[in-house]
Order: sequence, then C-alpha cells, then structure tokens
Amino acid sequence: MPESTLSSAETALPQFRDVTSPYDGRVVGAVSLTDATAGEAVIETARVGARKAWALSRAARGKILDGAATEIEQRSEEFALTIVSEAGKTIRQARKEVLRAVNTLRLSAAEARRNAGEVIPFDSYEGSEDRTGWYSREPLGIIAAITPFNDPLNLVAHKIGPAIAGGNSVILKPSALTPLSAQQLADALVSSGLPPEALTIVHGGREVAETIIRSRDDVRMVSFTGGFSTGESIARTAGLKKLSMDLGGNAPVIVLDDADIEKAVESCVSGAFWAAGQNCVGVQRILIAAPVYGAFRRRFLEAADRLVVGDPSDERTDVGPMISPAALHELQTKLDEALGAGAVLLSGNVTDGNVLHPTVLEAVPTDSRLWKQEVFGPVVMFRQFSTFEEAIEVANAIEFSLHAGIFTDSLARAMDAAQQLEAGGVMINDSSDYRFDGMPFGGAKYGSMGREGVHFAYEEMTQPKVICIRN
Repeated sequence: MPESTLSSAETALPQFRDVTSPYDGRVVGAVSLTDATAGEAVIETARVGARKAWALSRAARGKILDGAATEIEQRSEEFALTIVSEAGKTIRQARKEVLRAVNTLRLSAAEARRNAGEVIPFDSYEGSEDRTGWYSREPLGIIAAITPFNDPLNLVAHKIGPAIAGGNSVILKPSALTPLSAQQLADALVSSGLPPEALTIVHGGREVAETIIRSRDDVRMVSFTGGFSTGESIARTAGLKKLSMDLGGNAPVIVLDDADIEKAVESCVSGAFWAAGQNCVGVQRILIAAPVYGAFRRRFLEAADRLVVGDPSDERTDVGPMISPAALHELQTKLDEALGAGAVLLSGNVTDGNVLHPTVLEAVPTDSRLWKQEVFGPVVMFRQFSTFEEAIEVANAIEFSLHAGIFTDSLARAMDAAQQLEAGGVMINDSSDYRFDGMPFGGAKYGSMGREGVHFAYEEMTQPKVICIRN
C-alpha cells in the first residue's frame, strides 16, 4: 500500500487544496483543508455523532445505507468519472468499483438488520439451568478511518458502511490524492438520513490526524489501509485502542505443470495490470513450473502487448497512469536497481508522462527491493521452479502476505498449496487479485491486523454485551 496517507502538511496550511488528475495534471476539484488545531473540535462533533448514531434503530441504519447505495447506483456514471479524474483508473475499471461500492453498502445494510447478537445456552452448563439470556452487539463509539488512493470509493465504503451498520460515528481521513469520491459518498449517506455529525471528513496533515488517533477517551478504534511504515507510526501514536490495519502485500501466483495455461495467462495479466498494478492483492511474483515456463512466458507477453495504454477516460484503455510522478519515480528507482543487479527485462519499462507501460521481468534477484517489497505499479516478475516444495518455499519467503494464487488441474495439489501458503486468502485457478466484498479480507504475517469484508469489519467495529436473567 502507498505510504502517503499521513505524510505532508506544514503547520500553516492553505485554506484549500487542489485535486489534480494523475494522467494530465489538470485540476479536477478542490477540498477545504482542516485546520491543524481542529482535532479536538472534530472529536467533539464525533461525540455528538456517536450518540445520534447509537440512537438509530437497526431499521434506520439499514435504510440509510440502502438509500445511499441506491443514490450511488442511480448516479453511477458520475461517481465513475470522479474516480477516473482523481485516481486515474480507466473508465471501465471505475464503473466496476462503483458497482462494488453499491454492493458493499447493501451488505452493510443487511448486517445492520441481522447481526444483533445470539442467545446464550446458559443451561448447557450444570448449575446454570435457571439462567437465560443473550448477547447483543453494541457500537464501539468513534472510529477513525484512514484510506488510500487506489480504491477511493469502495475502500471508503468498506470503512464507513460497517461502522454505520454497527451504530458508530466515523472520522474519515481519505487520501489527499483522492478525496472527492469520499466526499461524494458522505454526501449520499447524509442525504439518505445519516446525521451529519456521525461522519466527519478531515483533509489535512499530520497534526490533526495525530490528535484524532492519539485520543484516549473518545476514539475507540483506528481502521487503516496503507503502507507498513505509516501503519507502524499509527500504532505508536494510537496507544491502547483497537487497531485494524491492511498493510499491503506481495502476491505470489503459482502455475503448475498441469495448469490451463490460457486461463492462467488471462487471469494473471488482468491481476498484474488492473488499476495500473496499484492493488495490494495484484499479481506481483509468478512462479512457473519449468515444463510450461516457455509457453506461459510467450503467451503472457503477447497478451500484455495487446493492452491499450493511455488516457483513462478512453473506453478502449486497459492501463492508465500511476497516481503521481513521485510514485512512478520510486518504482523506476526499484526497477533500475533490479536491472543493475542482473534482472532481465522482457517487456515494458517505457513511460509516457505518468503512465508506465506494462513491465515484465525475469531473473530478478530475490534480495532486491523490487522482489521483496510491494511493487504497487504495473510490474510483474517471473521465476521458474522445479518442484512443488520449491514453489511454496519461494512464495512464503516474503513478510507481507495478503493473497496468493495457484493454477492446477489437481484438486489434491490445490488443497495442499492452500494449506501451506502463508496468506490471508488462496485463490485456486484464479488471480490473487480476486476479492468479493463479503469475504474476510486481510493478511498473514506482517500483511495486516484484523479483517475487513463487511461482516467481519462489522464485528471488529462492535462489541458484545451479555444480558443474563436468573429465573
């Protein structure tokens, strides 16, 4: 994940910040910046919002979330164009993100209505036969949510939707690079009946964010999606409170010698270059069995070469720009290091403005930053293996692990890999970048803390309360 979420901001901030297109640099909007000293005022507003949110019935929360989903659905093209303009996603990809956000909100509405708790079988324990009761799920209170640029609508929905379903208020800090989609979502929720105090958006720098994160008595949870070093900084600042973090990945995909090569190539090309590779579960390292290495490499390069690169607003475009010149420069530095250390360039490493053409390498040194760290750009690396055990060992040799994938015609080997791969999700005969918004989402090892996915985030954002009646 990108590391820019809490960065920047001098003490004296301008009143407004322009939002620019990553493709051509034009100004596409502006946001009013939150004063660096406004943290306590923001928290006070959220306190009021927490009381109002808690007072909403489950039916009311569900109605608000469903109403926002319907509004977004009806204005889907407007929302998609906002994603294109501020994030540089292609228009076809942006439309899919809007559909996913609608689904995320509808799943949240369903969670608000159904997940109220359970009956506790007290009489299952001898001596408690005269007791009956249940547990309910209660809101935590105020949740601070910090989101990245790469899914500027749906990742915000994944924070806000479950939080509202659980009766919480939210202080949201969206990426400074893509704040417009978040504001549109907030407006849709308020117009659907959410008390305005229950969702406060802050735009600004480190000072106001740290005040909110540090709050000991009011902010009960920090939900963060972004880079590892920023996550460490948040954890140090937050102190003793609940943390949920998605800190990125470095997805391996294994192609065994009995795999359907055409299917594997199609899935891996999409998984590697979707959203210009700026995807925490995007295909990064493809480990290919020696007998099929040549065939897979040839077909992958042919498919990658057919991708249309350029203007994200063009219906024909497959790969748009990276989010910023700084992100492109950082990735090119890693590419240069790897190439200088012996990596072999098979295609790409060509730039047009802020667009990096799909780039494929092999023989990348395993101690290089390009191999070991999250790439977060349209770059994919091939490595040949001889045995199944070798593939698993190489796949697991990275500290960040969200998703992994394997292509094989053998159910036994697929299940063996699923058991051995150290990842939060294993996609069989599919790209590592597949995600359904209702499934648990998170990583193994240093990849994350906690789980997202609507049901699972809802449970992270609520707490059980036991009610026991003695007869």
